[in-house]
Amino acid sequence: MTEDFISIDKEDIALLKFPSTDVLDDVTEIKTRIGEINRALSLGNLEHSKIKIFFEDIESKKVVDTTVWAVTDKNVLLKQGVMIPIHRIHKLF
Repeated sequence: MTEDFISIDKEDIALLKFPSTDVLDDVTEIKTRIGEINRALSLGNLEHSKIKIFFEDIESKKVVDTTVWAVTDKNVLLKQGVMIPIHRIHKLF
């Protein structure tokens, strides 16, 4: 799965456009994604550990190695106010 994703710098995410559709259609995968997001948030806040976020914008699949600082109902927040919509995230680890 990971070989299909292009590496991107966190700072470039702000320039991306995201569709409103979810990249996952399986309920179990969506629940797993929420668990992965909560784990990434804990790792970011407690240990300042970086994780890989695999996501998709309107052009292609991308991956970023970063620290998750906060989570809202709709977005994962990274440093400097950079956001990735939760519904566009494939996986985190």
